[in-house]
Amino acid sequence: MADSNQPTGRRARLSRRKFVGGVGAAAAGAVILSDVEAQAAEVEGPVVSAAPDPRFSRMFNLPAFASPTSTAVKNAMNDIGKLGGLLDAKDPLQEGPIRLITNPELSPNNRDNVVTNMTAGTTFLGQFIDHDVTFDAASPLGVVAEPTATTNTRDTRLDLDTVFGGGPTVSPQLYSTSDRAKFRIESGGLFEDLPRNSNGTAIIADPRNDENLIISGLQAAFLLAHNRTVDFRRANNLPGDVWFYSRRTIIHHYQWIVVKEFLPQICGQALVDDIFRNGLRWYRFDRPTMPVEFQTGTFRMGHSLVRPSYRANLAGDRDPVTGAPAPFFGFIFDPAGENQSDPVDLRGRRRARRRFIGWQTFFDFGGDQTQHVRPNKRLDTSISTPLFKLPLQAIASGDPPISLPQRNLLRHLTWSLPSGQRIAQATGSPVLASSNFPELRGYGLGLDASTPLWYYILKEAAVFNDGLRLGPIGGRIVAETLIGLLARDEFSYLNNGFTPTLPSQTPGTFKMTDLLRWARVDPASRGQ
Repeated sequence: MADSNQPTGRRARLSRRKFVGGVGAAAAGAVILSDVEAQAAEVEGPVVSAAPDPRFSRMFNLPAFASPTSTAVKNAMNDIGKLGGLLDAKDPLQEGPIRLITNPELSPNNRDNVVTNMTAGTTFLGQFIDHDVTFDAASPLGVVAEPTATTNTRDTRLDLDTVFGGGPTVSPQLYSTSDRAKFRIESGGLFEDLPRNSNGTAIIADPRNDENLIISGLQAAFLLAHNRTVDFRRANNLPGDVWFYSRRTIIHHYQWIVVKEFLPQICGQALVDDIFRNGLRWYRFDRPTMPVEFQTGTFRMGHSLVRPSYRANLAGDRDPVTGAPAPFFGFIFDPAGENQSDPVDLRGRRRARRRFIGWQTFFDFGGDQTQHVRPNKRLDTSISTPLFKLPLQAIASGDPPISLPQRNLLRHLTWSLPSGQRIAQATGSPVLASSNFPELRGYGLGLDASTPLWYYILKEAAVFNDGLRLGPIGGRIVAETLIGLLARDEFSYLNNGFTPTLPSQTPGTFKMTDLLRWARVDPASRGQ
């Protein structure tokens, strides 16, 4: 008898409801906030509904890439992921954060992705999505655990529980005391900041969304977008509970961005189209859970996209000589920032006048703002050097190791993840040969033929797509998981006849730049 957990390759239809494409959306500048929940979707049969399973799961019933209890294997994972190891791009940090942006030739091992429509903001949108659907707060690194016995403390429905928490009644600390339908939001001196307690800790539903300045800015933008939606509904006397319907509006537009903008950038439009046309192949549609192959093996691909340094904004800092407004540049993390009230780097959990995001660096607003946008790094096995020396505050548990690649690889032992080669074979995808991994042969553990999944999908992206997007199995796992989670949720935009109703620059679309405009954190609203 076939194992019921073993994928069969049969395609699962995404939903019993017909999906509605991006036609007939609001024109640019028009605001139509109808209650999308009440729109009648064309129904072919009973709506499939299931509460999300709080446990992790496996997408593939395959053996581990190596013995998860082997000391030699654990030592190899630590060695591969260490500062100065195989994965370290060896960026010349002594050149400073500005020159590593303006002179990319200084980091020949860490190429910019200047070919696709990915930008620096794609990286942090991916981090925001990851935090929205997965959080393992229990299993220790490198210690074997069973996914199905481990709780995922995030709701997998892409419903922004990292933003809304349990709502005004369950999570009152997130909401204004004078208006329970709206979020608390504070000022950092020039522009918005997350609400914070006396020691600087952000008062938000998921503390990880204050790990760095950019994701902190995204969190604040979603708070402001919701608050503006509340104001609009009230001003136009729209019926229904104002918090509920404002929340639903923001969630649906966010989900639209995930499917229509983020996934095509990361996985390729052709793969996304294939899933909608032909259905899911490997994601278990009957089990709306979070597979560890996504949580640890593939969606951590975003770590390869991170730049060593960023320009946070164009005019938040001060010229040390003239005192005139100047850009704020910083490494994503810099040990020199430890214990500084206004750190030199872009770590989160600090408030200061210059610590806000000028979004024209991270997303392309078009027109004269396009000159300011910067690319992310390519998907490959070169990880920016600052990620090998994380501040402990950027680690949810607060425990070492401080090398992010080490943590990723040790997590493969925790879940006994299969190799990339095994998954490629099982799915009928092209399999990378041992010759693609000569750097792993020296460990004498067969890692060149049985490679940790995260390492494999980064190499796969580099070999098949020159690092511009994920390869065959990396892209398939990411796209099927996120689309499958949405398709299974009867309340998602896919199952509610939704098209965007908030104003957009291009009619029929809705992008992150449109959401940032709605939140009034865009360059035009800021005046800089």
